[in-house]
This record gives sequence, structure tokens and C-alpha cells, in this order.
Amino acid sequence: MNREIILIFILSILIFFSFQNPKLPLYLDKTQPVKNRVKDLMSRMTLEEKIGQMCQYVGLEHMKKAEKELTKEELLANDARGFYPNLHSTEVAKMTEEGKIGSFLHVLTAEEANYLQTLAQKSRLKIPVLIGIDAIHGNAMVNGTTVYPSPISLASSFDTELVEKLSRETALEMRATGSHWAFTPNVDVARDARWGRVGETFGEDPFLVSEMGVAMVKGLQQGDFSGDRKVVACIKHLVGGSQPANGLNASPTDISERTLREVFLPPFKAAIEAGCYSVMQAHNEINGVPCHSSKWLMTDILRNEWGFEGFYVSDWMDIERIHWLHKVAENQKEACFQSVAAGMDMHMHGPNFLEPVSELVREKRLSEERINYACEKILTAKFKLGLFENPVVELDKIKEVVFQEAHQNTALEAARKSIVLLKNDGILPLDKSKYKKILVTGPNANNQTLLGDWAMQHTDEQVITVYEGLKKIAPENTEITFFDVGENIKKLEESKFEEATKLAAEHDLTILVVGENSMRYKWRDKTAGENKGRANIDLSGKQFELVLSLHLIGKPVIVVLVSGRPLSTPWISENIPVLLNAWEPGSFGGQAIAEILFGKVNPSAKLPISIPRSVGQIQTFYNHKPSHYFHKYVFEKSGALYPFGYGLSYTKFQYSDLKIADSKILKDGNTTVTVTVKNIGQVVGEEIVQLYIRDEYSSATRPVMELKGFSRIDLQPNESQEITFEITPKMLSFYNGEMEYGVESGTFDIMVGGSSRKKDLKSVNLLVR
Repeated sequence: MNREIILIFILSILIFFSFQNPKLPLYLDKTQPVKNRVKDLMSRMTLEEKIGQMCQYVGLEHMKKAEKELTKEELLANDARGFYPNLHSTEVAKMTEEGKIGSFLHVLTAEEANYLQTLAQKSRLKIPVLIGIDAIHGNAMVNGTTVYPSPISLASSFDTELVEKLSRETALEMRATGSHWAFTPNVDVARDARWGRVGETFGEDPFLVSEMGVAMVKGLQQGDFSGDRKVVACIKHLVGGSQPANGLNASPTDISERTLREVFLPPFKAAIEAGCYSVMQAHNEINGVPCHSSKWLMTDILRNEWGFEGFYVSDWMDIERIHWLHKVAENQKEACFQSVAAGMDMHMHGPNFLEPVSELVREKRLSEERINYACEKILTAKFKLGLFENPVVELDKIKEVVFQEAHQNTALEAARKSIVLLKNDGILPLDKSKYKKILVTGPNANNQTLLGDWAMQHTDEQVITVYEGLKKIAPENTEITFFDVGENIKKLEESKFEEATKLAAEHDLTILVVGENSMRYKWRDKTAGENKGRANIDLSGKQFELVLSLHLIGKPVIVVLVSGRPLSTPWISENIPVLLNAWEPGSFGGQAIAEILFGKVNPSAKLPISIPRSVGQIQTFYNHKPSHYFHKYVFEKSGALYPFGYGLSYTKFQYSDLKIADSKILKDGNTTVTVTVKNIGQVVGEEIVQLYIRDEYSSATRPVMELKGFSRIDLQPNESQEITFEITPKMLSFYNGEMEYGVESGTFDIMVGGSSRKKDLKSVNLLVR
């Protein structure tokens, strides 16, 4: 710590005296417009220094650890941990001093972030480094920060204001710990539950994903991200990796242009329109072309068609994979050419980029203007973020910002709003007079699986597990007992099940917490998260045997799912009285789960993704085409086990008086629909009112319904509220048979209700002329 304080002091003195210099370069004059500062700085830079800004490396401490723990073979197949064979961490430090590195990632302490900035200040032009981090749901990769529910959890809340709020808080915690660039939001539209990264997304619906993605961009960037309380957002992954050929991350994707434009690209467009300043390409190939060498995606669509003004970053070593994995470039130099020529602005990560790109410019295969364009975008971000004035953070101020009380309250609110009640046969909320002895068990009952992927291990004091939450919330006369069956889902022992069963027989009720393990710091034990695809989506390992053994003793069992992906649980749905899908609810997830079980909080979340009955039903999504279920399965019901938009409450809501203001409009006209929602139960509750639209007849096939709006409302018992949705031409538009975007004449079904199930919807017709 003393060494870091001395470094900061020296750096502060150097910066102070540099600003006293009457011959201060224009780019160091903070009173000048950013555009002028960038232009002045670039006029002083060599070609190599410009390309250096396009180079990103993993942090030095990350390198040192990976050097010890990974073989070169493991390095190639890894997307999370990295080092550079034949390049030592001390050499990377020297390159930083020489201005050959513009960015770092996986820098997990403020001390290291400050050290890297002191190295950059030794370079000729003293250009600070841009530090990026996977702050997917809070700055959770940094110990001691607030961990909010994972994106799939947040999507279940249907609360965009809450997402924007917690994203602002995330930006504060990032800046306090030395990071400036969040590799989020992930706006992939998830259509395959086998894929390990479902929990990192906002679900299966393009509109919901767009709304959530925009909210996160707004919260992180807060306009043009100028100042020291904001960060640059990064939408990812462009595009289609969430519908992989075999459910595995980075496997090939074949998607028609129609489906790309109607399903997968809209969230990217919405985020760019909201001002998102960076885009990360996808690992996968799309229709035979690696996304990292796709000019059609990066330049033709996003830049030329949509007007994207930020910069692109490659995903982990994916420029290299153009050569050795996809086999469309004969060597690394050719891979660099393909990617940069297509539009790539920054290489994640490591060597073998600066030198090949320099050669390509000297050979005139790449123009220096192309390099200037990329460099200008990156430098603009650094100037706006205030890094030239304040490259280091104050270590003694960190505790005032991270995990502060306001952020804890937000995380708890988000958890409460993100947990979906899938089944309740009348047991919930728990009757304290009936259930006085409760057993809590299961692999996820008392550990940090609640934090999800993209979180490192946090201090126990900052995480409330399910067991701890129940101990905290249970009435005084309720005895809560925990039995440890083991947390490694891959290595559960049946002998432990026998002990758990005997103990359960002595209790009134068992709360069984099962699901998946996304703990990144126990990589070999993970069953979900990045690069953890599965060939089935049942409970993994021997967890079902544990469920069955507890059920057979005849005492009530509540199953709580802690998981980053939808799990098919048809037997549990038929035989277990309560099924609670908690997803990955973050630091205070255990408390929120307990509050719902004991009735202190009324569950209100809805599914942002359909849950299939089995892996054989994939693809299962609500906005399918009319012929999707034209024929039936031989041994299984068609349709989702639990559909999109579904979720139970402890009260009931009645929908009535659905009206349309004008049932006949022109193609460019607007109208409104109103519906009355009443709480007809005995407790206060929140309802998520959902608007769906279907085009009855069209020149190209259309989905049976599409979400076009939603509203979250809070109603007291017997209270009613009228909800109004505006119907706009954008809601009715699509790509016609000739791939022309617009509204066609005809009849549209306007549906409003509490889920995507037909029985939950009221409908009226709209005629467009």
C-alpha cells in the first residue's frame, strides 16, 4: 500500500507541474474542446503510437496468475484467463511505458489500476490507459463491491428505471476502483437454454432486451459519459452467438437476414440510438463469415446504415481465431487485415497486432486514415472520461463509494423484483404456526452461487445466502436447520442424501436449493456461465435424486432454483408443491428469497424467457411463427413448460374494459389502447401489464405475437388502475416479402394481459388502411 501511495504522490506532482508549464501542449489543456485536444495529440503521435492505442492487454496480476496455472494448450481454448507465452509481465509493463498499449482488462484492484497509469505517464505523450472490466451486474469482479442480480434476473423485473439506477451505481463503483469501460450490456437475444451465457442476457424477446439494454447504457454512460462518475458502455456480442448450432459458445450460427434484422439486431440498434459508444463482436461465425471479419456487420450496417460513432473491440483473442480456428486467414497478419479492414478498432488482447498492422499500413493494404479513425475514437473516450486530468483513483475514498448503503438497498430491491414464483399449491406464504421446524439443504443453499457468473468471491459478510436469509427473516419461534450435502454439483454423494432425508423426516418442511453453479473462481466446478454449455437442461448431476428422496418421505418440499439458465423440471412441476425460480439474485438474494417465502414480499417477477419441457424442445420461444407447432411431439406436450411473461403472485389481478381509441388508422397513424387492472386479492401486489401485437395476414410470415410494451403497476387490495398504451407505426412495422421495412395494410390483434398465455390475454382488433 505504501508503494502505491508514493506512486500516486509522484504522479500527482508530475501532473501538477505539467499544468504550470506556460508551454502546455494544447491536448493537455482541459479548457479546450475534446475534438481539438484529440486533433492536437494525434498530430504529435507516430504510427506505432496510434496503433498502440488499439492494443489491449490483460492486467499484470492476471497474467502472473495465469502463467502459473494454465498450460499453453489450455490458453488457446480459454476465454477468461490469459497470458502471453514468450512475453513476460515485466515486458508488458515496459511496453506500457513506451506507449504501445492503450487499454487493459482484468485489472481487479485499484492499486494495480493506479500502477498501470503511472507506467503510462512515463510514455512520451503521457496518454493514460483505458481500463475495461466485465461489470455485467455490478462491478462484481472486484472484491467488496455491490453484486446486483444477473441480467436474466433483472429482465424478470421488467423494471427499466431500476436497471438504469443500478447501472449508475455500478459506474460509480467502477470509477472508484479504477475502471472506465464496462463490457456490458449483453444484448444477445437468448434462444437456446443449453448455451452457458443465457444468464448474462435479458432473455428471448427483442423488445424486452432492447429496453433493458438501453436502460443499462443510459445508467452507465449518463449521456456522453463525460466526467469521473460515468463509464463507457459496450453492447455485445455482434451477433447471433445466442442461437448456436449446438448450444456451445462460439459454435457456428446460420441465421437469415430477415431473422437477424427482426430478432437479433434490434437491441443493438436501440442501444446505438441511445448513444452507446462501444461494440464488441461475437466469437462465432455468422452465415459462414466470422463476425470479427464481417464488414457487412461492422461497417455497412452499424456505421453506414445506423450511424454508429463509437469504436469496436474484438472479443477475447478472436482476431487470432480468424486464422487458427475459422481458417479464413492464412496467418495472423492476414487475420489482422481482415478484421481492421472490416471495421475493428481495438484488439482484445495481447501481442501480434501492433507489428502486423504497422506492416499492413506501410504496405498500403491498410490506410493510415483507417488507423487514425480508430485512434481518434479511443482517444475521444479517454478525454471525455477525464483520464488526462485524473488517471489515478484515491485509495482512501474507495470504501465511501463501494457497497454503500444506498447501493445495498438497490441490490435488495432488484432481488425482490427478480424472483419468479412458478408454482404454489397453497403452501406460500409460509404459515409460522404450521411450519416451526424447517430444514434447508441443497448444493446452493449456503454459498455464493447466488452471485452468478462474472463475479469473483466476495467476503461472507457481504453476501446473504439462502440459509442466512431464512435465519434472518424467519419468525422467532421458527427453527431453521441447515444440512450440507456438498456444493460441488458434479461430485454430490448419495450418502449425504440419506442423511438429509433422515433429518427432513424430523422437520415440518424442507427448503431444497438446487440448480446450477456459475462461480467463476471455481472454474472446474462450474455448470453454467461462460463456456459452460450443456447437452441437456435437466437438473445436473445427482440433484434430481436428492429431490426425489426428500419428496418420498411425505413431508412438504419447496424447491428453489438458483440458476443462470432455464431448467426443465416437468416432474418437479407436477409433484412438488412450490417451485421458486430465483435465477442469480446477487448479494442480498438469500434475504429476498426468504422474504418471499415468508410473505414479507409479494413475488412480482415474470419470466423473460420460456422454460422448455425438455432439451428436445429447443428452440422454444413464445414469439414463434404460426407453423412452429403445426405437428406434435410423439411422447411430449408441445409448448413451453412455463411461458414467457409468466409468474405468480400472492394476489390475483383482473383485466377488463380493453378499449381502443381508434380501431381504424392509416399506416402512419397512431392510436391508443386502455385496459383496467384490478387487484381482486387480499394483499398488495405489483403486476406487469404486457402488450402484444399480431399481424393477422402479411406478405412474409410473422410471429403469433410480439411484445410491444409493458407497464409495472402497484395495487392495493380492491384498487383498480387504467393503463394506456400508445400504438405507433414502429410497433406495426416489419420487413415485408421484398425485405422492405414498413407497415402493411390489414388487421392487427392487440392483446393485453399478465403473460403470453392466450388465457391470460384480452384482445381487440385494429384495422390499418
